[in-house]
Amino acid sequence: MDNTNFPSATQHTSAPKKTGIVKNVLIGVLGAAVIGMGGYMAYDKKKDGQTIQKQEAQIATTTDEKSEIQKNFDASLARLDSMTGINGKLESQLTEKNSEITKTKTEIRSILNKSNATTAELNRAKELIASLNGKISDLQADVARLTDENKSLNEEKVVLIADKTKLTTDLEATTVVKQELEKKVDVASTLNASNIMITPINVKSNGKEKVSTVAKRVDKFLVSFDVNNRIAQTGSTDVYVLVIGPDGQPLTSSGTFTTREEGEKTFTAKVPVEVETAKKKSVEFAFAPGTNFQQGNYKIQIYQNGFLIGEGTRELKKGGLFS
Repeated sequence: MDNTNFPSATQHTSAPKKTGIVKNVLIGVLGAAVIGMGGYMAYDKKKDGQTIQKQEAQIATTTDEKSEIQKNFDASLARLDSMTGINGKLESQLTEKNSEITKTKTEIRSILNKSNATTAELNRAKELIASLNGKISDLQADVARLTDENKSLNEEKVVLIADKTKLTTDLEATTVVKQELEKKVDVASTLNASNIMITPINVKSNGKEKVSTVAKRVDKFLVSFDVNNRIAQTGSTDVYVLVIGPDGQPLTSSGTFTTREEGEKTFTAKVPVEVETAKKKSVEFAFAPGTNFQQGNYKIQIYQNGFLIGEGTRELKKGGLFS
């Protein structure tokens, strides 16, 4: 029957055949895709390997470059260190250059201490090292120049010290000569005493005075003498007078003075004298011991400038029964 709903035999056999074709196409497409993906992955892996190799080469190059820069920097520091001893002596004159070098060294170290320094930074480090070497060369030149200047100054100092030593020696010799001359002049300017007179005076109850040689009647001595010196400087000087009794002892002591040859001595009277160069000056003073004079010889010693410049004697007699 032609109008039946069951499929015909022809229709039943064509459907499975079509489905198989589609499946095969899909398998082919998927296989191609898998092969393509594998090829892409192999290509991509190869490309990544090449990139990694390139990066590793760049890293190696960068590392070598950084190492070379570090080596150059170390060499610069070695040059700088070799100047430390001299530079220390000239530090005050090279402070400005040392400051510039310190700044440059700090910046170079900052770059070299980076683990991932860029090419630009490494190039900057190269420039800084070149600049550092230039500064070091300038510093070396300055040190050499200053060293030469210091050497010249030291040589001049040696000459000046020698000159000073000679001048000091000459001055000392001159000073010795001057002191000797001053001493001679000082000694030579000592006064001379002359015309020494010792007059024993008896003072009457009415105040009148007369000369007496009788010991018990003498109340005082009138001492007079002249002093002069042709080179003595005009001015005041002290003359010391000692009155020594018959027993060899000073009658009184008003103090002490220093002599050039006898040390300390006591004096009876200190008489100020106004001296005029090359002019004779008369000196007179009276001496009363406050006790009775004794029979015998009395000595008068006159000192000036530490020297004994004159002396005289006077005898007092015992006197008669009615004297």
